Amino acid sequence: MAILVLGGAGYIGSHAVDQLVHKGYQVVVIDNLQTGHRQSIHEKAKFYQGDIRDKKFMQEVLKKETIDDVIHFAASSLVGESVEKPLEYFNNNVQGTQIVLEVMEEFGIKNIVFSSTAATYGEPKEMPMVETMATNPENPYGESKLMMEKMMKWCDKAYGIKYVALRYFNVAGAKSDASIGEDHDPETHLIPIILQTALGQRAYLGIYGDDYDTPDGTCIRDYVYIEDLIAAHIAALDYLQKGNESNVFNLGSNTGYSVKEMLEAAREVTNKEIPAKVLPRRQGDPSKLVASSEKAKVILGWQPKVTDIKQIIETAWNWHVSHPKGYE
Repeated sequence: MAILVLGGAGYIGSHAVDQLVHKGYQVVVIDNLQTGHRQSIHEKAKFYQGDIRDKKFMQEVLKKETIDDVIHFAASSLVGESVEKPLEYFNNNVQGTQIVLEVMEEFGIKNIVFSSTAATYGEPKEMPMVETMATNPENPYGESKLMMEKMMKWCDKAYGIKYVALRYFNVAGAKSDASIGEDHDPETHLIPIILQTALGQRAYLGIYGDDYDTPDGTCIRDYVYIEDLIAAHIAALDYLQKGNESNVFNLGSNTGYSVKEMLEAAREVTNKEIPAKVLPRRQGDPSKLVASSEKAKVILGWQPKVTDIKQIIETAWNWHVSHPKGYE
């Protein structure tokens, strides 16, 4: 049985392909390489370069390959950019998912695991965040992911396509052997930015606001290790393969770390000074986002193995040191 991984050349997708191959699955990857890297895809996976919005291309792939299940990572995911270019985000994320669901229905594929986001909640009223909380996105990125979830809900009712939406928080780290890791351009994630500063590739780390209602004044976020995150996707796949109902799960570490705490941890791991400068707040940055992953633990049997933030940063540091220019 083959698993179709959409966006399988990206940071998260490439780790999923790697784990699926190691678990003995046949893996087919579709990626347009807009932000992904061909070099990150496991050599045993079959790769097709193309766009999920291209229905003819999707149909051609599905005629050639016998696909049992889909894991969907193919989406634009920068909050700030989504505010500037909302139509691009709705086109790529929402229309792309519509085409995916159309071809799944056409070819009788009944299961999809989908990477959603904590941004579907917006500014939370309570902590930690649970799946029953109201969804009220504050940016087009979060709105597009929520629309994708809703499309899947109605396709379940109409066509019996079952889905699991995984709402995750800050994904971090690299594969433990440093063979695959995080390489974005531009880079917007905190840990790679800190580590690029440690490598002298940036003059300083910009800390956006130190006057938030948190113990040290900087934003608090929940970080989940990339390999643990993928283990949850495979558990979700297994859950659907056993004939369970569609569902939504948070994936986080249940622990929040401030920007300053992350900086201090990185200084210890790298043994570098890492200069930092406080800058004005960014629009739409909630002061605190921490997930409860209790539901995923109970229903999917998911148990994150790497929860120590220094250990997570160390895996990322090993990747950055061995790949100072990413996949170049």
